[in-house]
Amino acid sequence: MTTEFTPSTPFPPLAQLAADLSAGRTTSRALVETALERIADPAGQGSTVFMHVDADSARAAADAHDRLRAAGTVLSPLAGIPVSVKDLFDIEGQVTRAGSRVLADAPPATADAIAVARLKRAGAVIVGRTNMSEFAFSGLGLNPHYGHPLSPYRRGEPGEERISGGSSSGAAASVADGMAAVALGTDTGGSIRIPAALCGLTGFKPTAERIPKQGGVPLSSTLDSFGPIGVSVACCALVDRMLAGLEPRVPAARPLEGVRLGVLTNYVTDGVEPAVAEAVDTALKHLEAAGAIVKEVRFAPLDRLAEINRFGFSPIEAYAWHRPLLEKHRDLYDPRVLVRILKGQPASAADYLDLLAERRAMLETAGALWQRFDALVAPTVPVVPPRVAELIDDDEAFGRTNALILRNPSAFNFLDTCALSLPCHRRGDAPVGLMLAGAPHNDDALLALGRAAEAVLTTIR
Repeated sequence: MTTEFTPSTPFPPLAQLAADLSAGRTTSRALVETALERIADPAGQGSTVFMHVDADSARAAADAHDRLRAAGTVLSPLAGIPVSVKDLFDIEGQVTRAGSRVLADAPPATADAIAVARLKRAGAVIVGRTNMSEFAFSGLGLNPHYGHPLSPYRRGEPGEERISGGSSSGAAASVADGMAAVALGTDTGGSIRIPAALCGLTGFKPTAERIPKQGGVPLSSTLDSFGPIGVSVACCALVDRMLAGLEPRVPAARPLEGVRLGVLTNYVTDGVEPAVAEAVDTALKHLEAAGAIVKEVRFAPLDRLAEINRFGFSPIEAYAWHRPLLEKHRDLYDPRVLVRILKGQPASAADYLDLLAERRAMLETAGALWQRFDALVAPTVPVVPPRVAELIDDDEAFGRTNALILRNPSAFNFLDTCALSLPCHRRGDAPVGLMLAGAPHNDDALLALGRAAEAVLTTIR
């Protein structure tokens, strides 16, 4: 007999939690106990979503914040609130496995990653480390070593379980199931935005240089970005600013009247499922009705991305980092990840320099887009969450689906943009993400625009 399980309700937005803490309606200890109970619930997926749960440390931190609050000290709007951290980040005293058996016997980290340290200084209570695609090298979130975190969509229906998306699979699942109020993830080709879209959440990929990368296991030193997954744009904006070392405030919503949105008509539109196309089209009509100027635009250079990325930054840079591990532990890798890493092996220095030059040229060409539009718009991913059963044992289906799901968000990593994924589906329907991308280093402006877009999209959900 199987136990029927309804995914837990996510935590309220961070602003509501902070207000409840301030008013004495709850305590940090109560919030953390709720998170820990949901993680430990045998009817849930906490044992798959989390690689490590630090319950004792989380309780101690929560109690400390409650004492500080009683004494009149509140470190930030995030103080005392449970947060999950992707297994890619160093936490002092813990082993960073990056979702792999290869690093299972590595020594514990001697210091926190900068991103983790900044969250702790803001008062975040780290409840645990979340599962992920091995070494962050897949957009599907399947992990043969530690299990497959699931999307809330159609959970519990035999044979209908859906992927949560990757590589930050456990990060999104932890927020969707109310095991953390917000999650720290990474995004090299969509690894924040994909799971946010497939789990009905909001995810923000900052401009790559915005957040320091020290203490995070790299996939691509060129493309890696660190950022949040939450239940609202305001949640992501608050955490993003803390990660960037900025004042912990949320940018005010920018009115949509006169905002110029460019809807891409090439590259990102191939293979879009009808449910996704309908949800995105409805969202754009509502944004236009709210005053946004919505225009279609073709950016021809995107059609050359497959050719340009014959090797790609991630395979080349990942292979360089993994060479010592491959010599000793090749047999421990997920074969599907190993194939992608080894794709970078035959690339020459000339190939890498050509790739850098092609990217510089495309970034220069894209400058004209940012003169015309405040943001570009596309489906975050062109499909609704795929079934786990269709991918688990079929390498061809895995490869095809992985490439399709990574395609849209990874284009904006290549363009070095900041980017948001906002849920735009009707409540009860399959989750669909609407992606807004802004010019490099225009993060706060995109978040302000995203808050206004979110307010409109909420009316149709």
